[in-house]
Amino acid sequence: MIVVTGGAGFIGSAMVWELNRHGIQDILIVDDLKSSDKWRNLVGLRYSEYMQKDEFFVAFTGHAHLPEITAVIHMGACSTTTEKNAEYLYQNNFNYTKLLAEYCLSKNIRFIYASSAATYGEGEKGFADSDNLTTELLPINMYGYSKHLFDLHALKHRLLSRIAGLKFFNVYGPNEYHKGDMKSVIAKAFHQINETGKLKLFKSNRKEYEDGGQKRDFVYVKDCVRVIWFLLQNPEANGLFNLGTGQARTWNDLAKATFHAMGKPVNIEYIDMPENLKNSYQYFTQADMQKLRQAGYTEPFTTLEQGVKDYIQNYMMQPFPYLKTF
Repeated sequence: MIVVTGGAGFIGSAMVWELNRHGIQDILIVDDLKSSDKWRNLVGLRYSEYMQKDEFFVAFTGHAHLPEITAVIHMGACSTTTEKNAEYLYQNNFNYTKLLAEYCLSKNIRFIYASSAATYGEGEKGFADSDNLTTELLPINMYGYSKHLFDLHALKHRLLSRIAGLKFFNVYGPNEYHKGDMKSVIAKAFHQINETGKLKLFKSNRKEYEDGGQKRDFVYVKDCVRVIWFLLQNPEANGLFNLGTGQARTWNDLAKATFHAMGKPVNIEYIDMPENLKNSYQYFTQADMQKLRQAGYTEPFTTLEQGVKDYIQNYMMQPFPYLKTF
């Protein structure tokens, strides 16, 4: 059995979709559904069991009976970058991950976990996923720090030769609809364009970037889960890996791709950046992908234009916009 924590969430449910594509349905989904709409992400998928995250925590920390597990894909975490409750983030993102990793290593279970590009902070040290750089990073929010803590723990205790961690950059794609303000700009843009016929982007406060010329490494969720599948199939591929495309694109590029996918004329309005963002806004992110390539991953990454077109036309414009495998 393969465990996917956060299995009803964005990347987690996409990973269940990828497993289903390879004929795997013996999957234990761990999540915390409560009254959210995350359950909709599961409707088109096939899995054998569901367990609430606290119940799962009690089971593996108390070594209670669990089915025979071959791999844990740990995508479960609080992913709200604006979350202010540091204690909650520490327990949910760091401590839970630490204990789960210890359990998996003690049972010889393949462990793959989600880190984040938020660990790079403002990017002043660059975006290389080397062990040496990891110790020098200064995340700028508690979410990034909570992810960084486990990266440091894994490095200090020499776990990275036995497990794989992924620093996700700007992920977009189907099954992110429940994420509210944490949805990708593409998802927000689709609705904004439908409602107003235009898209608002932030003006630039740096002369080296034009308005809308700030750059991000946007990566399609289908590419992300293909990488995780590769890591499942290659247990010798361990360490901390960036997961982006390796090519930064502008917000203007994203906007144009969205308008074109929707068949609408490009209409961008540039607005002032809020004061609370000016000192912490990232103008450039770009994943250094050499380490993953050196580990043997050879698949090409979806271009921004291809990904946006697939996402919008085959999902967001459809009556059932979720990933499904039947």
